[in-house]
Amino acid sequence: MSIVFGIHAVEAALKKSAVVELWLDAGQKPNVRLHKLIDLAKRGQVNIVRRSRQELDELAQNERHQGVVAQLQSDSGVKQQDLLDLIDGLDHPAFLLILDGVTDPHNLGACLRSANAAGVDAVIAPKDNAVGLTPVVRKVACGAAEVTPFYQVTNLARTLRDLQQAGVWLVGAAGETDDTIYQVDLKGPLALVMGAEGKGLRRLTREHCDLLVKIPMAGSVESLNVSVATGICLFEALRQRQI
Repeated sequence: MSIVFGIHAVEAALKKSAVVELWLDAGQKPNVRLHKLIDLAKRGQVNIVRRSRQELDELAQNERHQGVVAQLQSDSGVKQQDLLDLIDGLDHPAFLLILDGVTDPHNLGACLRSANAAGVDAVIAPKDNAVGLTPVVRKVACGAAEVTPFYQVTNLARTLRDLQQAGVWLVGAAGETDDTIYQVDLKGPLALVMGAEGKGLRRLTREHCDLLVKIPMAGSVESLNVSVATGICLFEALRQRQI
């Protein structure tokens, strides 16, 4: 069973008509935000059920759910061709984010939120040794997980090759290069490739990148959290693409 919790994430799922059933804290007092969710659910003919706080805590695995949990429609999954079709159908140069093995759900949620804010067309990650769209990811993403296409692929190296053949420029983030994110052209069809927490890009992923860049560091800290680094790189790309 796939669930999502938290006001923003549930609201986004309701707007996308992706909710099967909405569960609300039976002891929670009515408020404006709650009424908005109830109205959305009623318009979408979503069944609304009042449940105890303890039940909601268990469903959300004791994460902060704000008294709101929703059951989502089953996800039939996406195919690699779906991603290529998405790119082919764009009326602007593709803007993609590739996350190479991010395992922390809070980091993935934050990356999805930044990706949506920067106007990224899709986020791509491997199926193995990486976190997927868990309830915690959806909560942290504040609705971005429901509106930003997210593709988990079985063979990331093959996906990178397919993207290159489709004309997408692969720019990977790595600390041991001379070029900075501010020195390269990020205006065309682009996929920013970010490495996992601590380990960075895997060797095979690094070898498939057309170019490696780094974020210049002025202090004594040698690296940034992957979600912070992702935000910096995405918004530099957005800045260039808006000029």
